[in-house]
Amino acid sequence: MNKIKNAFENKKAFIGFLTAGNPTFDASFENIMAMVKAGADLIEIGIPFSDPIAEGPVIQEANIRALSNGMTTDRAFELAEKVRRETDIPLCFMTYLNPVFKYGYDSFFARCKEIGVDGLICPDLPFEEKAEAAVVAKKYDISVISLIAPTSEERIKSIAADADGFIYIVSSMGVTGVRSEIKTDLESIMKTVKQYAHVPAAIGFGISRPEQAKKMSELSDGVIVGSAIVKLVAQYGENAAPHIYEYVSSLVSAIR
Repeated sequence: MNKIKNAFENKKAFIGFLTAGNPTFDASFENIMAMVKAGADLIEIGIPFSDPIAEGPVIQEANIRALSNGMTTDRAFELAEKVRRETDIPLCFMTYLNPVFKYGYDSFFARCKEIGVDGLICPDLPFEEKAEAAVVAKKYDISVISLIAPTSEERIKSIAADADGFIYIVSSMGVTGVRSEIKTDLESIMKTVKQYAHVPAAIGFGISRPEQAKKMSELSDGVIVGSAIVKLVAQYGENAAPHIYEYVSSLVSAIR
């Protein structure tokens, strides 16, 4: 059964992202479990790709480290399977369309179903071409998550109405990364989304501080934090887990 809705039940959801295999397979597992123990409600596991066009330097470098250490799509599945054996937390893969297409849509989503991955986020999959993957995913009860960016404008209504699982609201123009300030008119975007969507909406891109997380959670159903967590992995390497636990705990407390 798809567990994504559980992340948003009776609370603001905290969604944390980490790149699979960064810096190692075992360390990324420990880091994910640190987020779970700190109170995360959904985990995004990044399948590394050599050309991650939506990512800033922090996650780009994480992709390079993971690929250099032998991380593959199959190993990412092994990581998710290991996490699933320890927890029922909702899990989503975040990657680019090329690895999914190359793996084969049917094989990819069948494997997701087998091990208990609930959704897929592909930043380079346009809404107009979403059905290519979503039709296959639906056979296996896997949600292909829609993204709404500040540039979506008149497309927001269509994207929101068609969304499955949850909607990923991109807070700012440009690539992922820590931002000192978020100036997008998210209130207007969320108002339109709420009018047409049948699923929750969480805001990501640029959130790094508890006060930012709190502000974004007041506008939405949850917050997504990635680069700031990946930055801790870059800083502390294989000893990052306790630092991630402390950091995620502070963000969870802020949005509750």
